[in-house]
Amino acid sequence: MSACVRTQSNGSGADASHRKKLRVSSSGPASLAQQQTKAVTVVLGAQWGDEGKGKVVDMLAIEADIVCRCQGGNNAGHTVVVEGAEYHFHLLPSGIINPRCKSIIGNGVVIHLPGLFEELEENEAQGLKDWKDRLIISDRAHLVFDFHQQVDQLQELEKGTRSLGTTKKGIGPAYASKAARTGIRIGELVGDYEKFSEKFQALVASHQKLFPALKVDVKTELERYKGFADRIRPLVKETVSYLYNAVKEGKRILVEGANAALLDIDFGTYPYVTSSNCSIGGVCTGLGIPPNVIGEIVAVVKAYTTRVGDGPFPTELLDSIGDMLQKRGAEFGVTTKRKRRCGWLDLALLKFTSVVNGYTSICLTKLDILDTLSTIKVCVGYRLNGKEIDYFPSSTTDLANVEPIYEEFDGWQTSTEGVRSFDNLPPSAQKYVHLLEETLDIPVKWIGVGAGRESIIAI
Repeated sequence: MSACVRTQSNGSGADASHRKKLRVSSSGPASLAQQQTKAVTVVLGAQWGDEGKGKVVDMLAIEADIVCRCQGGNNAGHTVVVEGAEYHFHLLPSGIINPRCKSIIGNGVVIHLPGLFEELEENEAQGLKDWKDRLIISDRAHLVFDFHQQVDQLQELEKGTRSLGTTKKGIGPAYASKAARTGIRIGELVGDYEKFSEKFQALVASHQKLFPALKVDVKTELERYKGFADRIRPLVKETVSYLYNAVKEGKRILVEGANAALLDIDFGTYPYVTSSNCSIGGVCTGLGIPPNVIGEIVAVVKAYTTRVGDGPFPTELLDSIGDMLQKRGAEFGVTTKRKRRCGWLDLALLKFTSVVNGYTSICLTKLDILDTLSTIKVCVGYRLNGKEIDYFPSSTTDLANVEPIYEEFDGWQTSTEGVRSFDNLPPSAQKYVHLLEETLDIPVKWIGVGAGRESIIAI
């Protein structure tokens, strides 16, 4: 969309005056409209998570002024490898490694403060420096308390064999408190502590009515959070105006989506989803930015498909190839440490998430994991009840019953880890990339062929 102001030839004097002001303002700092195609780049997981978003954000953050998290909590897990040091992020934006970059945890994120401080300490030990001057936390972000995590575990136990396989990090119960308008924001913790104490006690009491087995030492928790308030207060800001001004000033803003498109609470494989909107709409509501400031939307696509936890998975491989992908790809959840289920690349799935998110480019990750295969399959569509369908089923029952339609490729059976240009990839690997581009009608701009920051082919 071009950054222009449309005018009517028969406009009133007031309209003309307003247009004049817009023209005058363009000679100074850029207006919001003028920045609309430049200001914000968004990185989203296009499958069921664990696509390698952290590495992509780290790569793009080199040119960014601000990197933001917009939703989710410490149920997310992003790994970044820099000069042999391995950083693990759950709440922190992966771009915090960039020493010249501000990092924002937005209003749409739910924050477990003990987990945040533990994460900071672990990454400091890996070499993270000077984060106190660069980390900003929205005063509108909601808190995840330990009792939310207890509730998460109790709810999963109640479901028995129908459990959802949550991370048990309290994310769902915290978002439920937010939706019920009983949640507590970071700004309330660092503001009037007496009011915070009252709200905390009321929130605990309401949960104990629903879950009699819930044990909370209220006095101890309040003392602990008094200490947390002192530690976190210097980092807390009103971030909506901060980002608005950053856009006006032409700052380069990078948004890191947590979780992934098919874990979105509205568009994912419900109920096997997370409790936030991890599609493009969650960027706007999770940061308070309008849609017209979003330019590039990067889809991070793993060269095969993985999933953690329960739920339908049409291309899942329950054989030696699935085992090979799991072991060779080191497919363990950063947050849960659970093995990831593995399967072939699913283009029918990616078509759907592309429709929802409007991707403008793709970063294909972990292509090197396929290096040893003699034959590779790609799902290009589904059959349901014997008939080919042109949509992604909203029913998990239907999705569990689809028959994948595959195209088969000869594998390249040679290492791609040292390749740094597209033309030097084996012909079969190039064909694999071209099928992805042609099916989705979206260009692949980067290809990951290893774990390190340097293991990227830019096209």
